[in-house]
Amino acid sequence: MLDNQRENIKTLLKGAWVGGTMTVPGVSGGSMAMVLGIYDRLITSVSRIFKEPGKSIPFLLWFAVGGCAGIVLFSRGISLLLTTKAAVSARFFFLGAVGGGIPLIFKEAGIRRFGSKDAIFVGIGILSALLLTLIPTGLFAPGESGSLSSVLLQAVGGVIIAVALVLPGISASQMLYMLGIYESTLQAVSHLDIMALIPLGIGGLAGTFVSAKVLEGLLEKHTRPTFLIILGFMFASLPELFPGIPTGMELVYSLAALAAGFFLLFKIGKVADRILGVFEKKSE
Repeated sequence: MLDNQRENIKTLLKGAWVGGTMTVPGVSGGSMAMVLGIYDRLITSVSRIFKEPGKSIPFLLWFAVGGCAGIVLFSRGISLLLTTKAAVSARFFFLGAVGGGIPLIFKEAGIRRFGSKDAIFVGIGILSALLLTLIPTGLFAPGESGSLSSVLLQAVGGVIIAVALVLPGISASQMLYMLGIYESTLQAVSHLDIMALIPLGIGGLAGTFVSAKVLEGLLEKHTRPTFLIILGFMFASLPELFPGIPTGMELVYSLAALAAGFFLLFKIGKVADRILGVFEKKSE
């Protein structure tokens, strides 16, 4: 019984860490779960929720509670940060975070040498990201209108975001940025505007289930090509995060933020393990 309680607390804390950090554009919730050693179980639990509800549902509930708490707590701070003079430096931090996640993709894909076939899959990822940029900015924004068409569009947006939520290497917040609804969604979350978020949430739940089922098969049978497509998507999304070239001391701060974002993501596994270790000791 005690072991189960400890396992539940660990799942709750990991959920809070994943949920909180994925509010930062460039930080992938899937990659974070992978670093914390919980990704495979998440994908399996979601894809088999109807086949093995007794195992899947309790685990997913603990993770979801922690994730929601982390999202709400982090979103308030980030939403406030983006309204200050540090907004440009913050975006450079996000840019560095994307770069810091690239080595993890190479590691998971087992890429040691890069061939011509690999370039094709990277190109598919780049093309997919470029196609997303053709979507009108704010089309899926939460709470824009109460009409049926608007609600349906927001649900579709939720499905698209869910794909980024499930895929390692692609940040859900980064996807929100590419769709032009990052700040509006962040404000809705930080102000707990539940009604505005319901259509996105419903689409997100449906998209998560379908994505998990598809991804489980792809990673099992086509691991390398799948990760290479993800890598291409990451490369193509970088311009969406670039805020322009600052001047004066703001350039210095921005470059420092860029480096900080890269190294934090690069070392995030060790940092997360230490933080979770402290909480786990206190819970014993």
